[in-house]
Amino acid sequence: MRYVFASLFASMFLLVPAAHAGEPIPLIFDTDIGNDVDDALALGMIHSLQTRGACELLAVTITKDHDQCAAFVDAVNTFYGRGDVPIGVCRSGVTTQQSKFTVLAAEKINSADRYPHDLRSGKQAPAAVAVLRRALASQNDGSVVIAQVGFSTNLADLLKSPGDESSPLTGVELVKKKVRLLSVMAGAFAPIGGKDHYEYNVVKDIAAARALAKSWPTTIVYSGFEIGLAATYPADSIDRDYEYVTHHPLKQAYYLYNPPPHNRPTWDLTSVLYGVYPEAGYFDVSPTGTVTVGEKGLTGFAAAENGRHRYLIMSDLQRERVVEALVQLSSQPPETLRHLQAEQSR
Repeated sequence: MRYVFASLFASMFLLVPAAHAGEPIPLIFDTDIGNDVDDALALGMIHSLQTRGACELLAVTITKDHDQCAAFVDAVNTFYGRGDVPIGVCRSGVTTQQSKFTVLAAEKINSADRYPHDLRSGKQAPAAVAVLRRALASQNDGSVVIAQVGFSTNLADLLKSPGDESSPLTGVELVKKKVRLLSVMAGAFAPIGGKDHYEYNVVKDIAAARALAKSWPTTIVYSGFEIGLAATYPADSIDRDYEYVTHHPLKQAYYLYNPPPHNRPTWDLTSVLYGVYPEAGYFDVSPTGTVTVGEKGLTGFAAAENGRHRYLIMSDLQRERVVEALVQLSSQPPETLRHLQAEQSR
């Protein structure tokens, strides 16, 4: 095993903004993890941001309807020493197929989990809306950031929810009271190859995407398909920067999904980066306006002074900083590294 990384990562800490003054940002991660591997890298990135004191992961809610996704999320959270993070699931019937990489949750070594976790299946997890409501109700008013990097299913259902044991407020009232920012990876706000692009996270649940754009009562900032497509994750980092343990779930997921060498787009990571560091200059944003979703899933934007929506804009210079930050954050060793080294050396 190779552990010659301490000085490298110590220097890398200097290249990403320091934690925000005051309390860490309360963060909810809503994801279709299992459909593409950028969700997995984004989850690892969130754990690194929490280690830096920039955020606190309140919950992970899942919009891919396959029971192994929850087990995989729990395995990644446990790898980073946070196996108690609540996980919620949906029963939408959207993308029910087996993932290429969530099978890591079932991987064994000497009859034990290669990646330890307690949650064995989504069947054991609570409904995403209940988890979202509980997480929001527990936080200060106007404090929560949600990074939605999958379908809009869970958040659209949240808006329709009535009061419950977590809060007497309706979903819309609860969101309006507690959420500061919704950072969404969805849509496309520039032509791709000279053509309109019908983005995956939108077209897989068009009704939910339309409901979110129409009814979400706080600010939404969209990271369009073009942003992550332009900021690709370097394959040499996957081969080099995760070698501090013999078996790393993010590296293994990347290889199972689509083996390098290839530089993978960073769609979901960009929404997390903006959600936690909106004022760090990684991105510019459009004027305020309104995002619309057409009947077939094509996104549009109309500038409006009183609009609640913006979308990210990234220059070539910003792209260099974004990629550097995403590599540093997603590959940062967990706080529990010594424990992991002992576990994986057995």
